[in-house]
Order: sequence, then C-alpha cells, then structure tokens
Amino acid sequence: MIFGSGLIPVLLFAMICQWMVKSRYNKYSRVMSQTGMTGADAAWRLLQLNGITDVKIKRISGTLTDHYDPTNKEICLSEGVFDSRSIAAIGIACHEAGHACQHAEGYAPLRFRNAVIPITRIGSWLGIPLCLIGIYLADISRTASDLGQTIALIGLILYLFVAFFQLVTLPVEFNASHRALATIRANNFLIGAEYDGAKKVLTAAALTYVAALLSSLRVVLILLRNMRRFSR
Repeated sequence: MIFGSGLIPVLLFAMICQWMVKSRYNKYSRVMSQTGMTGADAAWRLLQLNGITDVKIKRISGTLTDHYDPTNKEICLSEGVFDSRSIAAIGIACHEAGHACQHAEGYAPLRFRNAVIPITRIGSWLGIPLCLIGIYLADISRTASDLGQTIALIGLILYLFVAFFQLVTLPVEFNASHRALATIRANNFLIGAEYDGAKKVLTAAALTYVAALLSSLRVVLILLRNMRRFSR
C-alpha cells in the first residue's frame, strides 16, 4: 500500500484532538456563566466593541456547526450556542465574532485563505487520485511513464494547495481565538475560572487545525516518497 502505516500517528493525534473538543464542549456547555450572557449576546457585544454593525447573527441547526460566513456577513451559531448561557457558548460565539473582525479589517491570512478556497476544493477532490493514477501508470508501463509522471505531478501540485490552506488556516483560527479571549477577559464576559474554561474549549478546537495540517503534510511526504521512484 502506498500510504501504509505512515498516516497512523497523525490520524491518532487527530482523533485525540476531536475527542478533546467534544469532551471539553460537553463539560463546559453544562457550566453556566455568572453574567447570564448568551452566545448571541456575547457575539453581538464583541462586534459592538469593534465598531462592526453590518454583521448578522443567526441560529443554525447542528452541534459545533458554528462558523462565520464572509459572503453574507453572518455569524452562524449552532442551537447549543446561540441561546445558551454556558461558558462554552460564550467562548465559541466570541471566536466566530473574531472572524468577523478579521474580515472587517482585511486580515491578511484570512484573505489568503479565502483566495485559495476554490483551488483547494479541486485539490481535495483530485489531488490524491491523480497522484495515485500517475504513480500506477508510471509503474506498469515504460511507455506510459512520462504521462504518469505528469499526471502525478499535477496531482501533487493540486494537493499542495490543500496543505497551504491548512497552513494559512492556523494563524486565522489562533488569531480569532486570541481576539475572543482578550475581549472576554477585558470586558468581563466571563468571571474568574470561567475564562479558563472557555480557553480550554478554544484551545482544543485550535488543535484540530494543527492535526489537519500535520495530516496534509504527511500525505505530501508520502506522495513525494512514492514519486521518487520515477528518478531511479
């Protein structure tokens, strides 16, 4: 097998990160804030503190489906965050509002990430299949070797955009959490140890993006290792 056991460590790390997110969310979604602020309240307040008045906050279905939609300028909060007064809800809502602040000020990493989204989607669909097809063609026939190498190279380049997207995503997500936590602390959205709970939730979420980057980089290295056979 081309991938073999090379991806097992990063997949295990990704599984641990996902478990941490769910575990901490479940724990701190049951701990209510002393301020009585809901997730929607917290997001709205953070926007106001940053002078942003053209972003909507709406409720969406699902669990941990929260996101910021830059196209429609909407902070989309899941059912367990929008109306909840929990520590987790306030942290998550403020994180998404942090993305709205990034969008409003033209935060460079966010612009880069949005710019590569179209080709990233193509790379995630076609990158690995094209690489595998190219490697297979190069292996089975000398006459198809050049064609195989070309196809594999195209696939690798496409998948590199996936890795680049994951790389650029890190500062975007970490910065949004930093904005959220700084606002929460400075304006007493959460009190005392409540802040630490929100930080734990957002830190666990950030680690999932680290895991995604490590996974994509590992795939790139495995593909390169297999493509190295072309030069032998």
